[in-house]
Amino acid sequence: MSAAAVPAPLPLSYDDVVKNLEDLPSLPAVVMELLNSIDQEDVDISVLAKKVSNDQALTAKTLRLANSSLYGLQIKVTTIQQAITYLGFQTTRNLITAAAVTGCFAEGRCRGFDHRAFWRHSIATAACAKVLARQMRFNQDYAFTAGLLHDIGRLVLVASFPERYEQALAYRAEHDCFMLDAERAVLGIDHVEAGMALAEHWNFSDTMRLAIGGHHDPEKPGAGFLAAIIHVADAVVHALDLAQAPDGLVPPVSPVAWNALGLDEAVYLQLFRETELQYEEITMALLS
Repeated sequence: MSAAAVPAPLPLSYDDVVKNLEDLPSLPAVVMELLNSIDQEDVDISVLAKKVSNDQALTAKTLRLANSSLYGLQIKVTTIQQAITYLGFQTTRNLITAAAVTGCFAEGRCRGFDHRAFWRHSIATAACAKVLARQMRFNQDYAFTAGLLHDIGRLVLVASFPERYEQALAYRAEHDCFMLDAERAVLGIDHVEAGMALAEHWNFSDTMRLAIGGHHDPEKPGAGFLAAIIHVADAVVHALDLAQAPDGLVPPVSPVAWNALGLDEAVYLQLFRETELQYEEITMALLS
């Protein structure tokens, strides 16, 4: 007599993801304060700088990034207050957020998920998005942070549902498909939706939320221009294979997003070179 078939697990919903967010690691309180201060005019910067300085690991990582060639400072900054003086509050806030987020999620919870490859891809996308934003005269800090966080929903799914995500990784390997499709087939939800849930939970700005939500579909109404920048940066980085991830598929590029950027071949060649150069240094700052 054959054993009864095990019923397939029910597809996950957005609410399932939201319910699990409370169990995820949270960003340091001062980083949440920084994120909440994005649209505030009366922020006491010196108080926030002092609070960040109390977290030595976060400060060290932030200063390593501030002193990288990404910002081309002529002097070496040694305090958060100095970083704010030379780079400005908005840039420093984004560096602190980058330093905090890259150290936030525990590794090794899901077999087959390469945590370092995930962050290498995210860092490369951030570097590429920053260069693209400069070309487009768009806010480079927003582009860098959105590039870094565009796939953060994958970490949400890995941390909250490790066994299910392991099955999604196996599905992707078997079917040679994009991770987005594997997530939808196995989990019933994808990393874009999970990323939107976390962005809401962590009080990200509307600009950041739209970029995370639209980076695979920049043509959808209201996606915003930043989503187009992240979409193109993501594809460029996959093509350059900087993360050396097992998923070597290059996602198709939306013609609408590509044309919206309107850059010529010479600019793209320069973009490739700058991304490769900056990627190494940012990776050293954030992952070492």
